[in-house]
Amino acid sequence: MLDADGSYGARGPQATDDGTRPKSDKAELDLNALYNRHRQTERRKARHIRIVQLLLLVLFIVAWQIAASRRWIDPLLFSTPEKVLAQGVKLYQEGTLIGHIFTTVWETSVGFISATVLGVFLAALLWFSPTLSRIIDPYIVVLNSMPKVALGPLFIVVFGSGALSIIMMAISVAVIITTLVVYGSFRETDKNWIKMARTFGASRCQLFRTIVFPASMPAILSALKVNVGLAWVGVIVGEFLVSKRGLGYLIIYGFQVFNFTLVMLGLVLISILATLMYQIVAHIEKLSMRFKM
Repeated sequence: MLDADGSYGARGPQATDDGTRPKSDKAELDLNALYNRHRQTERRKARHIRIVQLLLLVLFIVAWQIAASRRWIDPLLFSTPEKVLAQGVKLYQEGTLIGHIFTTVWETSVGFISATVLGVFLAALLWFSPTLSRIIDPYIVVLNSMPKVALGPLFIVVFGSGALSIIMMAISVAVIITTLVVYGSFRETDKNWIKMARTFGASRCQLFRTIVFPASMPAILSALKVNVGLAWVGVIVGEFLVSKRGLGYLIIYGFQVFNFTLVMLGLVLISILATLMYQIVAHIEKLSMRFKM
């Protein structure tokens, strides 16, 4: 209630005559408390999952060490975590490990970003031209089914025996999947939204910018997570074929000199770095969804 001077009384605007809060305020407080409890529960579940994941990793490393030490598995072929760690320390002290890691991460990042941008562009081009989409659809299917490793020698001839051919290999592995996933999402945009926008005279460009593209962001972000693994595959295969530097080169060199500890070191580093890149993309996805909400 308002006082004579036009200000609220001591109980405030939300107080009723008996000094209690209105039911709407109580319901809002209950919803907030319920939401906070839900967030706390989800955080506890996430912590438990992380702990279990860490325990599984530790268990795998211990089992690997024990199995190799007791010769349940061939220590020459599978090495041991102790030898792998020692090999990594040796390369780091020699000053070569960081260079190999940087080379592979740089090539993967460039290939990953390029494949994503090119895939979204091609998907948009197909959406803008349904006729073009029907014409090249069988060719996209053929390109998707083609083994990309077979293109490696061609890339080496065309782009040279350098980083460019490796990046092109990564792009060739990831771009078709990105195009198909994103274009499928463009086509599945809610038709009612498009019809409503057209009733207001929206052009096709405006439809894409204001409805189709924003509605497809979840699919694009999901394609990013898929592209991380595909880009790593393309780069490692490219380094197998042509590189003189990088984690793929370490693996193939280890096979050539029968240093399987070096091979396992390369595999372990690739696993760690690919996981980190995936977690970065997943975190970006969470941030974008939170911003959207």
